[in-house]
Amino acid sequence: MTTARAPGVAAEVIAVRPGPPLTGTVAVDGSKNAALPLLAAAAALGRPVRLSNIPANTDVQIMLSLLQHAGWHVAQPVGEPASAVILPTGSRHAYPELPQATRIRASYYLVPALLARRGEARLPWPGGCRIGARGMDLHFKVYEAFGDRSVVDDTGYRVEATPPRTGTVCLVLPFRSRGATVVAMLRAVTTGRPLRLGDPNLSPEVLCVLEALHTAGWETRASERLLTLSPPSSAPNDATWVVPGDKVEAGTLACAVVATGGSARIEGARADDMGPLVAALHRLGISASSEANALTVNAQDGRMTSRPLRAIASLSPGGLDADFEPPLMALALGLPGAHLFADAINPGRHSNLLPQLARLGAVIKEISPTECRLTGPQQLTGTGVEATDIRTGSALMVAGLTARGVTTLGGLDQLRRGHADLPGKLHTLGADVCEVTP
Repeated sequence: MTTARAPGVAAEVIAVRPGPPLTGTVAVDGSKNAALPLLAAAAALGRPVRLSNIPANTDVQIMLSLLQHAGWHVAQPVGEPASAVILPTGSRHAYPELPQATRIRASYYLVPALLARRGEARLPWPGGCRIGARGMDLHFKVYEAFGDRSVVDDTGYRVEATPPRTGTVCLVLPFRSRGATVVAMLRAVTTGRPLRLGDPNLSPEVLCVLEALHTAGWETRASERLLTLSPPSSAPNDATWVVPGDKVEAGTLACAVVATGGSARIEGARADDMGPLVAALHRLGISASSEANALTVNAQDGRMTSRPLRAIASLSPGGLDADFEPPLMALALGLPGAHLFADAINPGRHSNLLPQLARLGAVIKEISPTECRLTGPQQLTGTGVEATDIRTGSALMVAGLTARGVTTLGGLDQLRRGHADLPGKLHTLGADVCEVTP
């Protein structure tokens, strides 16, 4: 059972024990990966935006704090803790120091809004999970296409806006970068210029920003080869946006349910967003379906026959999101077959995840730094492990539900960067999860 926490007191570790199959119904929070660019888009729009279904994880709270320190007003409607109204203020104080930007990767989404407001953006290098270098070179090429200048040093970077230009900005991305796609769209918004972006990233998180800009009056089109934006033809009204449900949290909960042999309904994530995860579960022979805003999984189906899984993270439209790979790996450890996993998008992720799973007794063969293979089923044994990044932490919770004995998970500051209360949601489904506080 989850213990209560006093305000401001973080849990030291989470204890996870095996138990009966997880069953029931649970709802996911709003998506961290969608909320962060939507908040930056609200700042870039330059007029009031009401945003609802905002998750309460640490990364989003830091982004809200950065907006306030940088000169935006963040108002929370009475009685609506998951909503906020973002609007610019007339304040023109000295350039704000934003040291918290080192704690999250998504701080780079704020550059277009800062350029529009102050003519320059000065930020430290982005931080967050230790899953590889936070490459910014492609971002700088995006700003160069808009005529901006970039200067870098060991501590961070500065982007300077040049005198306004007109005309359509045309740019082809060398790979389908989600971050570069978002900042290109937001810079188009802050300059009021049309955009033609070749080979864009079309992940659900990018598409929700595109949809938000469309509701704000921008003409938008997106295909696998080309994304286009055109400024509004008339002055639009204030915008109201909704953060979509967290597909990764839904996928993690689904993997936990299946690992324990359970059956559950997970509400809140859009069906289209869950397609790649549902396809992966089907390849494992697991009964899963997603319709409207609910994902249903059933590992109690007697017809289930496990098959080998190839879980390869991809930036292609409809590809497997890299954040689905860790919980799928934890699940596959308990299923028959020789399963292959690859994540070249986040080259440091396996170096975090595999050693922690090995502490539980998992035998995983590294083919390369970004590719590995395992053969299941394997019997894990509980011990102390560490959430060295968000997705490693959530995968270790899935693994701990089937390990013999007690698994204690530390590094909860990382887990809570992406999940406000993943243990509580697992507990709702019947998991034996206990937060041990100081």
